Amino acid sequence: MKSVQSILQLQRDIAVCTQCAPDLPAGPRPVVQFSATSRILIIGQAPGSRVHASGIPFDDPSGDRLREWTGLAADEFYDATRVAIMPMGFCYPGKGPSGDLPPRRECAPLWHEAILRVLPADRLTLLVGSYAQAHYLGGRAGATMTEIVQDFRRFGPNVFPLPHPSWRVVGWMRRNPWFEAELLPELRRAVRGRLG
Repeated sequence: MKSVQSILQLQRDIAVCTQCAPDLPAGPRPVVQFSATSRILIIGQAPGSRVHASGIPFDDPSGDRLREWTGLAADEFYDATRVAIMPMGFCYPGKGPSGDLPPRRECAPLWHEAILRVLPADRLTLLVGSYAQAHYLGGRAGATMTEIVQDFRRFGPNVFPLPHPSWRVVGWMRRNPWFEAELLPELRRAVRGRLG
């Protein structure tokens, strides 16, 4: 386990990162939370404009939906001693023609491994959205996000692939009732099991 000083230094280093500054229209503002005791890890996409403004991860309707899915109250979700939040891109990437741009590619190779080394080995990992799933599940070339999420049991009790909880997921959930009927109860049990 890393020392408190080394974890604090890692958090400080991330907070002042400017690696992608020239490519970030709103400027750098890394949004991440973790500690040496975070037994739940949420790997999402990238902060949106609202999260960029507040500096609070999932501080938007997507976060409300994700908290509902997991059964986590806001005070649990934002308690870094319990929950780590490590997006694929730590800063708001800006707007594209059909929504936010993809997460910057620099963050994962630059910071993820260092954060993962800090976290407990027996953590529960939620892979939220196709970017996190592509990076961490690999080997599923050609599989759709729906196929990956529907096959959630294949990844064992410590990993749950989830769709991105944006407003677009509402229609997807109607078309895929197994998500609420099968996956969410297992996800909530796993979350409660990690929190004790």
